[in-house]
Amino acid sequence: MLKTDLCRALGIEHPVFCAGIGAAAGAELVAAVSNAGGCGVLGTASLPGKFVRAEIEQLKGRTDRPFGVNLVLPLLRKGQVEACFDERVPILVLFWGDPAPYVDEAHRRGIKVFLQVGSVSEAVAGAEAGVDAVIAQGVEAGGHVKGTTALSVLLPTIVDAVAPLPVIASGGIADGRGLVAALSLGAQAISMGTRFLASAEARAADAYKARIVKANAEDTVYTEQCNVGWANAPHRVLRTAAIERWARAGRPPTGERPDEGAVVGTMQSGGTTVDIPAYSGYLPEPGVRADIEQMALYAGQSCSLIDGIQPAAEIMAEIVRQATGTLTRLNECR
Repeated sequence: MLKTDLCRALGIEHPVFCAGIGAAAGAELVAAVSNAGGCGVLGTASLPGKFVRAEIEQLKGRTDRPFGVNLVLPLLRKGQVEACFDERVPILVLFWGDPAPYVDEAHRRGIKVFLQVGSVSEAVAGAEAGVDAVIAQGVEAGGHVKGTTALSVLLPTIVDAVAPLPVIASGGIADGRGLVAALSLGAQAISMGTRFLASAEARAADAYKARIVKANAEDTVYTEQCNVGWANAPHRVLRTAAIERWARAGRPPTGERPDEGAVVGTMQSGGTTVDIPAYSGYLPEPGVRADIEQMALYAGQSCSLIDGIQPAAEIMAEIVRQATGTLTRLNECR
């Protein structure tokens, strides 16, 4: 049975979330996931508050199903929280910080609050602050990763520590087998970023999507190199020419890296043209004017399981079909 208590509480058909993968998780992708029975999560990263509000309004025009909005607390910009509260988004997904200042006001407006965490202590603190669910992020995940523990260990320990609070599994999951494995460890849903990056609707450059499809787990690195704009925040990315150049230079510290301070290109992001500094955290959006090998190519170890770019609805259907088949085979083994 794939429909969990969390699915019923939220009014979704399948226990599958699209992670708020920065600017790549725009209204089109989020609506596609929600309309397919999952729960899409809008990425905001450091996007301007007025742009976030416009994305939420556009999203409401694309779907009447539940969705979330992800706020990265160290990168909050004026107007982001206000847009979420004013628009009464169904779910506010917080990351990398204390949710306590936001929980009461969100609940007053009928908004559920989820917190993504990387440790048991952080999960317990979130539960004590009153969040409605916890997202346990394993170190296998792509993007910014706060913890250092594999999901297979982190997930059940968090499930035990915060019970009966629902827990969502994130990191290293890209197919129905991963969904079943997560459910068996106590999760009530999964959250996937890398798999949905390789979707037709993701707001990411085609060359970036192609790199994800071509890559395997060994091509990812857990690093702090893409730190311009957000320091001291480890992340998992594909090994790029820029990272290789830094390694060949002897892995010098920040301030002494090759080409540091250079602008490697420009792109449209958040409704404006932005310069892309070397070692910045920008991911390549469509129309980027830069060599993407000089940018942050966020990807989790689950890239080993991805062999094509598909519409989000097809990805959802494939995951549900594979998970159902896996459960059937397991039942036959009894």
